[in-house]
Amino acid sequence: MTYHVDRFYTAVSVLAGDGHIKQRLIKAYQENLDVIVEDDLPRDLKKSFRKLRARLHCVAPLNGEGPVRASVRKMSVSEASECAARVVDLYSAMIRQAANLQDALPLHGEAENVPAFLVKSVS
Repeated sequence: MTYHVDRFYTAVSVLAGDGHIKQRLIKAYQENLDVIVEDDLPRDLKKSFRKLRARLHCVAPLNGEGPVRASVRKMSVSEASECAARVVDLYSAMIRQAANLQDALPLHGEAENVPAFLVKSVS
């Protein structure tokens, strides 16, 4: 999951940068999220990511521009902003899930009962 979190982090960083929202959305998605395989995402994020992908691949490209660029070109600024917000929401959900997984792991000082024969002797 770290790979996906890193991809979304970079996409969110692009979205927060300079430039027109449509250009930032195209760059963020094409360079970071288009390569993500939906089935590799946590189950509860798949549907939202599927909707985002469908929205960014819904227009047939012209003159070799690619489906993402064509789809964003046809969007209003408000629609592009909604897609950008979905990217941020997905990233936020991934961070929360990663934190929940981390909380489930025992801390270093909270070792489980280890049988004596597995404990390495120091002497």
